[in-house]
Amino acid sequence: MLDIAMLNEFIVEAKATTYVGGGAARAPCRPSSHDIGYERGDWRYLDSYFGGTDFAGQEVVWLADEPVWAMNYFGCVIAPELIDGTAAGAVIKAALSAMYREGRFLGGMEFDHPSGRYIDRSEGGCERFIGHECIVVDNQKAYMLDYRGGLIVP
Repeated sequence: MLDIAMLNEFIVEAKATTYVGGGAARAPCRPSSHDIGYERGDWRYLDSYFGGTDFAGQEVVWLADEPVWAMNYFGCVIAPELIDGTAAGAVIKAALSAMYREGRFLGGMEFDHPSGRYIDRSEGGCERFIGHECIVVDNQKAYMLDYRGGLIVP
């Protein structure tokens, strides 16, 4: 039986080490994808996405080479006159770093940054969840991302 607490701990560790932690890119597993991964023992994590300022991707966790969890996401800058991809990335990395230090990747958060206010809302837990994150600049939504995921059950 999968230990959900251990899964959650690994997901937070992997997310903190890869995108937020500036982990090294890997060879793409699909044409034109950007891939970054992390392993510890029998656990393996891969974040594979396409695009840049507007992007879509998927994160997967394997335990002993069996896929056990996944998350899909799509994000985009919707007000390029207020924020660009570089500034949005800086806000997101700062906000998610703070969340991961709390030992979680779900549950919602608000975070103020010089480039904008990060807001995340989610429903559910590691087993099954849906969420939305955005960056607000000058009281206007400038960036948004929708995500959903959960356990993979054979």
